[in-house]
Amino acid sequence: MVGPLPCKARRRQVSAVIAAVKDLPPIIRAMSQSDVASVLEIENETYDFPWSAGIFRDCLLAGYTAVVLDLDNEVVGYSVMSVAAGEAHLLNICVAKALRRRGIGKRLVTEMLMRAKVFSAARIFLEVRPSNSPALELYFKTGFKTLGVRQSYYKAKDGNEDAVVLIYRFDGAGESA
Repeated sequence: MVGPLPCKARRRQVSAVIAAVKDLPPIIRAMSQSDVASVLEIENETYDFPWSAGIFRDCLLAGYTAVVLDLDNEVVGYSVMSVAAGEAHLLNICVAKALRRRGIGKRLVTEMLMRAKVFSAARIFLEVRPSNSPALELYFKTGFKTLGVRQSYYKAKDGNEDAVVLIYRFDGAGESA
């Protein structure tokens, strides 16, 4: 019969478990109402005209596909998408400023593509500011194509800004609708 570990050995074992938990890869999970405050922090640090807490709560209540990327029990990114009638619309995707350009946005886009496909969407639409070149680069690398432009779609500090409308087709067809 083996007795309990000596105190030092037990501490080493606990330390190893804690270290392993801290090194867990980020996970993508469903956004919940309790995540809205963390999501709002990222939203507010990013956008001049951010979504409100009410918009996020309404999206959750409406059953939109909403996920967060959780890193060490901290929300560091999120995405919201609606799906209906064989189409998806990526409504919002954002990553904490300190963690941008590290693959988190790509993970979120890839996750939403997978979820849209599971819901049998034939295509996904999104709008993006032409001034958001990192996002445009990410979307083009992921397989989105330009569909058109919505004039004066976004509020901007100096008036309005157009939106580039992008489309991702699961069948790989051309850009036109």
